Amino acid sequence: MVNYGLFCTVFQTTKNHKPIKMKVIHTIKDLQAELSVLKAQGKKVGLVPTMGALHAGHASLVKRSVNENEVTVVSVFVNPTQFNDKNDLVKYPRTLDADCKLLEACGATYAFAPSVEEMYPEPDTRQFSYAPLDTVMEGAFRPGHFNGVCQIVSKLFEAVKPHRAYFGEKDFQQLAIIREMVRQMQFDLEIVGCPIVREEDGLALSSRNARLSAEERENALKISQTLFKSRTFAASHSVKETIDEVISTIDAIPEMRVEYYEIVDGNTLQPIAGWNDSDYIVGCITVYNGEVRLIDNIAYRRPEQ
Repeated sequence: MVNYGLFCTVFQTTKNHKPIKMKVIHTIKDLQAELSVLKAQGKKVGLVPTMGALHAGHASLVKRSVNENEVTVVSVFVNPTQFNDKNDLVKYPRTLDADCKLLEACGATYAFAPSVEEMYPEPDTRQFSYAPLDTVMEGAFRPGHFNGVCQIVSKLFEAVKPHRAYFGEKDFQQLAIIREMVRQMQFDLEIVGCPIVREEDGLALSSRNARLSAEERENALKISQTLFKSRTFAASHSVKETIDEVISTIDAIPEMRVEYYEIVDGNTLQPIAGWNDSDYIVGCITVYNGEVRLIDNIAYRRPEQ
């Protein structure tokens, strides 16, 4: 009898009101055995890749997948190859039991929680290059990060072969790079980008928020507040003046330092010089709040507007 790993204990109800249990699976072989049966029945599979330490932002991705597919797989795996700072890897929160409860409450079918050895039985030497998408912003400040992201996401796509995969727009650059990877590698799936989820006070949800002290949590609000205000500021100021205003406002707070703030074309991720340079304009920011590195972004203009 196949051992499919731990079973979560909370029952969920499907659209047909039949109680089901979410399974936590630890090997690719066992996951594929389950999925092959369901796909043979014509069921659509949605995949939500995560690194765990799940919050309401992740829950929104899972719920969307549950609404759009008969089967939802959520991977919970802290991927070592995308951390260029090994201390960051060590400190990254790991909360599988709590993650499992959240996923089951959202209606996920499977949580896929492999070991490092399962995903990397041997070193992954593949090199991914999607310049200029991966050479700016995070790519410039975190060498090798997106190569690691593409390694693990491509492995998950190959293992699960989902019909759709869901990613949050908070990782705006990552989403653009994954779309390009799918195009170049010709994966037969749809990439679904989902809006940023924020706390009521505006703070973008992040697994790293759990590492913030009470004072740092309060300071972190300045990031989204400044970005929101910059929309009004931008109406009567240049791109450069808007960038300078955002950086100086946040840098004025003790213990906070902007690593970069760039206003870019939302498709190419290349910096723009003027507000008329693109019909899709996004501001992307990374801030050190104490030792915790936080990212956020805001759209100044979208094509549909």
